[in-house]
Amino acid sequence: MRPLRLIVSAAALAGALVIGQGVTPLASTAQAASFDCARARSTDERAICGNRVLEDRDVELSVLYGLIQKLVPMGSRDAIRREQGQWLAQRGRCGADVPCLRRTYDRRIASLRATIDERVVSNGPF
Repeated sequence: MRPLRLIVSAAALAGALVIGQGVTPLASTAQAASFDCARARSTDERAICGNRVLEDRDVELSVLYGLIQKLVPMGSRDAIRREQGQWLAQRGRCGADVPCLRRTYDRRIASLRATIDERVVSNGPF
């Protein structure tokens, strides 16, 4: 008899882990983004805080990034941190350009989901 292979998407894994840990990323509307909007100084941060879709993407990205930092081997974490720093610089170059910010978030979220699928789900007992 062949064992069943369970395939879990990055989104399902993220949702399961978030629910399992009791985390509620959107606990309050005052801080809907992953950072405190009252302290937003840069144009990209202010644009994110002024746009619900971008706030939601920011929270999703933050959750995925946090999961990856906890679930990938330690040797991979520095490279992922460097990629995140490069992505933040790219996001900053968008300034207040909302379509640019959306594209930047979409690409990074897709990249983080791929990392979860390739490095976590494929190796885990899920």
